[in-house]
Amino acid sequence: MCEFVAEGLSSRGFVVVARASGEQALELLEREDYDVVLTDLHLDGASGLELCEQILQARRDICVIVMTAFASLDSAVGAIRAGAYDFVTKPVSMDALAFTIERATQHSRLQAELKRLRARVESEELPSMVGDSAALKQVIALVARVARSDATVLITGESGTGKELIAKAVHEQSGRKGPFLAINCAAVPATLLESELFGHARGAFTDARAARKGLFLEAHGGTLFLDEIGDMALAMQTKLLRALQERTVRPVGEATESPFDARIITATNRDLEIDVAEKRFREDLYYRINVVRIEVPPLRARGNDVLQLAHYFLGRSAARSGKQVNRLGSAAAESLISYNWPGNVRELENCIERAVALAAYDEITLEDLPERVQSPQTTAAMPAVDEPSELPSMQAVEYRYIRRVLQAVAGNKTVAARILGFDRRTLYRKLATMSNGDDPARAEQPSDTEESS
Repeated sequence: MCEFVAEGLSSRGFVVVARASGEQALELLEREDYDVVLTDLHLDGASGLELCEQILQARRDICVIVMTAFASLDSAVGAIRAGAYDFVTKPVSMDALAFTIERATQHSRLQAELKRLRARVESEELPSMVGDSAALKQVIALVARVARSDATVLITGESGTGKELIAKAVHEQSGRKGPFLAINCAAVPATLLESELFGHARGAFTDARAARKGLFLEAHGGTLFLDEIGDMALAMQTKLLRALQERTVRPVGEATESPFDARIITATNRDLEIDVAEKRFREDLYYRINVVRIEVPPLRARGNDVLQLAHYFLGRSAARSGKQVNRLGSAAAESLISYNWPGNVRELENCIERAVALAAYDEITLEDLPERVQSPQTTAAMPAVDEPSELPSMQAVEYRYIRRVLQAVAGNKTVAARILGFDRRTLYRKLATMSNGDDPARAEQPSDTEESS
């Protein structure tokens, strides 16, 4: 019966492995991954229902279908109560069985995707790219254009600019239903990277106690992100090039190759053209991965995005720490704008997290920032003077900061109000006061249309 079913399903495109007992099936499931288990209700030893319960105790992601010649309500209820996905009776139509297994496979993959999305929400990943600068908008437009194709993408940019976030955006807009898997090629020893990417057979090397698929096959139907590909050893580059050309991988210790269906996205902070010229990176691999190139701008080139990101990280860090810190002080904000940010978005996030931890008030002050960020230069918001009579009033400092924020956001009052921590009506009132005071901001009260927009 096993041979008959395996032959019938294999001819319909399924990859089938048959075992004649529940013990053999459990032993196989400990070593390898499967989407669906089809078991007879009556087996030698443990029953099919007992096997179903044992499988689902260890692997909730596998769909179990129970098959029996005894078409009774009690059998069907028992199978469902044991956790079975579905119940079929013999004699069974092979086409009907194939349809049931196809539905179970889709259900299994949907559950895996929901698990991935749930984990993402729980980990509070950055849900989207924060900012509205022209440089970022160009990147977002390119992501939208390339996402629907299967072209290999190379993402370049300095460390900390958010290259993995861009890769995830490409995946999420691609329509691919499989997972997004990532690996840092620089963080994995060269001796293990081949196994991580291509998988290995049982006993292929020391400690290889079980077979493993590898990321190329685990990313089936999804996206595999190879970060810091410029640090990959030349020998591994050769194997990667062949995999990309042939669209197949050979696990370590195996004699056969397996096709993969995963989109490949790579990233690096190195200048690969220089590495190619100096023979540190294969030229043919460079052209293979550089079908579409996305250059992520550094934070210093994104203008007003600095303050928008700072407020995003401020809200998230304050929520995590349980502190009532809800805004940036004017001097602190001016320093954030003036600083060069060599560590880019990652450095900004760490800076704000530190500032929230040190904050003694409900706002981030200049003293809460790292010393490197505290600009020693005179700023438009807070002049560096020691004579008390020359110090500006708090109202004057606030007015100057408001003008600085409006300049940074190109006059967008909605964005400026969000950065300043005001509602729009409060901002408009302050602008009206400034227009009539000693420190005019040259702002007018909005029309009814603008107010209601």
